[in-house]
Amino acid sequence: MTAVSVERVNGTPVASPEPRFDPVALAEAEAIRTRAAAEAEAARIEAEGKAEAQKIKAVEDARKQKLLNDKAEDRAREEQAARDARIAESNRKREEADRARQDAIRDAEEKKAAAQAQEAEVAEAEDKWRGYARGFYIVCAIVALPVQVAAFYDPKALWLMAAPLMLEGGAWVVLKGAAAAVAAHRPQWHYRLIAWLLAFIAAGINLWHGLNAFDPATAIATAFASIAGPGVWDLHEHGRIRKRDGVLTRRERKAAEKAAKAEANQKATEEAQRAAEKEAAKKAAEETAKLLAETRAKKFPKVWDHALSLAADLGETAVTEAIWKRAKLDVDGALPGESAEVFRMRNAAEMRVEAARLKKPVSTLSKNTNAQRVPHLPPGSGRGSKTGPRVRGVRRSGDAPKFSPVARKQARIERTETSQNDRPNDN
Repeated sequence: MTAVSVERVNGTPVASPEPRFDPVALAEAEAIRTRAAAEAEAARIEAEGKAEAQKIKAVEDARKQKLLNDKAEDRAREEQAARDARIAESNRKREEADRARQDAIRDAEEKKAAAQAQEAEVAEAEDKWRGYARGFYIVCAIVALPVQVAAFYDPKALWLMAAPLMLEGGAWVVLKGAAAAVAAHRPQWHYRLIAWLLAFIAAGINLWHGLNAFDPATAIATAFASIAGPGVWDLHEHGRIRKRDGVLTRRERKAAEKAAKAEANQKATEEAQRAAEKEAAKKAAEETAKLLAETRAKKFPKVWDHALSLAADLGETAVTEAIWKRAKLDVDGALPGESAEVFRMRNAAEMRVEAARLKKPVSTLSKNTNAQRVPHLPPGSGRGSKTGPRVRGVRRSGDAPKFSPVARKQARIERTETSQNDRPNDN
């Protein structure tokens, strides 16, 4: 029961209930406190979980960052190592290039020094040879002159004793003229011819007078001396002329002939090889052309017969590619590689691919697109009347021209092929 208390309102006594505790309200309040405590606990647990997750995340981030830093350090060390390796390699190559350049310079200097030494040796040998030849000429003149002077001795004509000096000295003067001609790159053969003529005259005088006035040994020795002196000097000049003109020695000529012969043999071998390759290529091309002709005649008999007729008509001995192309156009109405069958097969394949892409049967594609629609007529909005007045936008029977029998036959063939392709495989 509820106790009633009396209160006065504006001087009038009013009864008011006395407050008491309600169990339902207390239960609801307890439930609210419990739910609040649970929510607070859940919030605390969630906060602790988030804090733990953040801590774990921070640790994981730190670990990942450490890994990234380690990788960056490793990458930096690798890059530095690679950079050091490149620098070392560059230094090594530069040092090798410097060594090679120094070796080349040293080899060039050594070759130059060797060439200079050889030139000096050759020049020294030439000077010695020149001096020896001159000295030998003088000795031979001294040996040959007494017999010649004795041959020209005449107490009544002492002046004739100058003739030997004229012969020996004339030969020497003419040979010096030949040397001057050689140095000036002028003809020198006539100088040498005159010197040999004077030498043989002096030798003949020594031989004749030696045999008459002295013994055969004296005659032969003095005659040989008259020829040997100018001969040795002319031999020296002959070598100088050959060196000036670049005349090859016998060994050099043999080596040049051997090299030329080897080169000629190599050229002949290469030409024979090229000829054999050319013949083999020609034979292969002929066989390929023959096989192609046989294949075309077997696969396309009508086109081949027409191509043969065209070739004969155009004056060709064989069916060329141009003639085959023209024959293919004349017979099949298409270029090589194309025909009505190819077009039909391609169209059917494209329809099958389109049906597979749209996940529809092939037969439904023709319902979506009317291949026989006349493009120049407006689409019909109603059937209209055959006898009533024409209405704009309404087609009637007979407005569109009829398709040719060939087109109708082609459409029928395509429908048949399409229906056959749409049938499921029994296997």
